[in-house]
Amino acid sequence: MSRILWFTGLSGSGKTTLARALKTRLEASRKIVSLVDGDDVREKHATPLGFSRDDIRKNNRLLAELALKQSADNDFVLVSAISPYAEDRANSRALLGDQYIEVFVDTPLSICIERDVKGLYAKGKRGEMEIIGMSDNRPYERPERPDIRISAETSVHKSIEKLWTEMRAKKLI
Repeated sequence: MSRILWFTGLSGSGKTTLARALKTRLEASRKIVSLVDGDDVREKHATPLGFSRDDIRKNNRLLAELALKQSADNDFVLVSAISPYAEDRANSRALLGDQYIEVFVDTPLSICIERDVKGLYAKGKRGEMEIIGMSDNRPYERPERPDIRISAETSVHKSIEKLWTEMRAKKLI
């Protein structure tokens, strides 16, 4: 059975960086791996999706459906998306069943703000947009019981080693 690792966390937490590094490590172990990035799916949708509650719900559903399709041809599908709402993550888990492995990239907001790779937090501070995790109107609902929790405060190498150890313990690899 293929596995779908769903990386969730704040913008700038390291989700995509870790997913890419894990993809490289899995491929070195002769696994067939696909990477699905939430930003790419949002931007390439027929009607580009934004960050409204409804758009986030649609994007998460599209990600889950795409991951399910890709799981037929891959050993692992790695999904990288903020997925801020517990309900959407639960819906993805329900659709994907035992294939779904939730990986919470638990990086403090202060570090995400320092990284600010996309410039979103700067826009939030200037009042140009509400940022998920910085606003009461746009909360990030932290996973209560993720399958795997990774802190990306350390180096990518250390984070991947911890993730690899967790995956071995859960007999995913």
